Amino acid sequence: MGMESSAESPQPVRAVLQAVGGWIDRLGAIWVEGQVAELNSRGRMTYLTLRDPVANASVRVICETAVLRRQDPPPGPGDRVVAHAKPDFYQFRGTFSLRAREIRHVGVGELLARLEQLRRTLTSEGVFASERKRPLPFLPNTVGLICGRDSAAERDVLENGRRRWPAVRFEVRPVAVQGDRATREVIEALRDLDARPEVDVIVIARGGGSMEDLLPFSDEALVRAVAAAATPVVSAIGHEQDTPLLDHVADVRASTPTDAAKRTIPDVGEQLEIIRQLRDRGRRVIGGGLERELTWLAGIRARPVLADPVRETERLTEQVLELRDRARRSLTISLDRAKEGLGHTEARLHALSPATTLARGYAIVQREDGSVVRSATEPELGEKLRLRFAEDGLTATVNEVDTDPAAGPEPTEKVAEETEETGEAREKAPAKPKATKGTTARKRPAKRSGTAKRTGGTGGGTKGAAEKTTTENTEGE
Repeated sequence: MGMESSAESPQPVRAVLQAVGGWIDRLGAIWVEGQVAELNSRGRMTYLTLRDPVANASVRVICETAVLRRQDPPPGPGDRVVAHAKPDFYQFRGTFSLRAREIRHVGVGELLARLEQLRRTLTSEGVFASERKRPLPFLPNTVGLICGRDSAAERDVLENGRRRWPAVRFEVRPVAVQGDRATREVIEALRDLDARPEVDVIVIARGGGSMEDLLPFSDEALVRAVAAAATPVVSAIGHEQDTPLLDHVADVRASTPTDAAKRTIPDVGEQLEIIRQLRDRGRRVIGGGLERELTWLAGIRARPVLADPVRETERLTEQVLELRDRARRSLTISLDRAKEGLGHTEARLHALSPATTLARGYAIVQREDGSVVRSATEPELGEKLRLRFAEDGLTATVNEVDTDPAAGPEPTEKVAEETEETGEAREKAPAKPKATKGTTARKRPAKRSGTAKRTGGTGGGTKGAAEKTTTENTEGE
């Protein structure tokens, strides 16, 4: 029943909104189908926008987040769902929405949910693991092909395969690729081809189609049969955007049947080009190696030791002779230098020898115990002394000591000469006194009175005047 109103007596807004709210409350809970266009979760509540896939119409849906989590997987944008909801009208703003109590996948969305659950189960079992996938043979002799009877997928695989490698052979098994019989026939053909030892690889091909048409290739029994096959399997189902579970379990996934032929059978032209490139590379490597070895061999042959071995021997002989002469010269020079050094040393020894000093006219005055008298004050009067000359000696007795060397007699037979360059006085050796063994030398008169024997030694000399000196010839001492 409509509300009564006029321009003179209009209804207030609150009354209109209350009336609309009452009419909506009388509608009760209903099931609504639509596609999720938007989905936002805010804490405990989730806000969705359901859109009619046919008409340009949409409605806002409010529900608790737990309602969505009851589904596995939860609905997402783009999924088709059915919701059991109660219409709700917010009077203060005049907005309409549906408060959902339950949301389910519907149609394709429900199928996708079941496929997603199966994919998770098989993944947890390791059926889709990359470790179990096998590589395709390089050049298969026989290719097993499972496809629809007289289908475009069969023609694509056969034509492209024979064009790439004319010698390849095919074992074709036509089967139903959609419907209730598709899964069973594909499994039987797979097992038949897998049992043939001449078949090197198996291709399962089908053209594009709807999601419902491709469902047989996501069947669990077919997936497990492919996983248990000993022959590598290539999946070529639908187009690039189609991804049945067979694509995950197959050893190689091809986007189309044509791509499956390219992946399975090598191109003879490409292989011949690869062989030509490898042959050219091998020739360059071998040629370069031979050139390097020939250059090395030519360098070895050009060496003097191989080009003229006799000349090398002569050169080495000349080196040996030169070294020998050098050694001789070095040894001769060393010996001459050593001889000169020895002569210098001998001359120095002669110059420093006491015998040389004695030969120059000096004498060594010694006591009877062999000690050297270095001063006239050292011996006692009446003490016997021995005077040693270069070749002989004599024994004397001290009768008088003269400590003044200037008072002594001047030598008559030897004259002291003074050298201008060195300033040293060199004395000639005095005449040997003539005496006979057992005779006594008397004191000479006049100028010879107080004659003193001048003595000297390496350690020093003693001059003294001795009268009534008894001499004894001691030749041979």
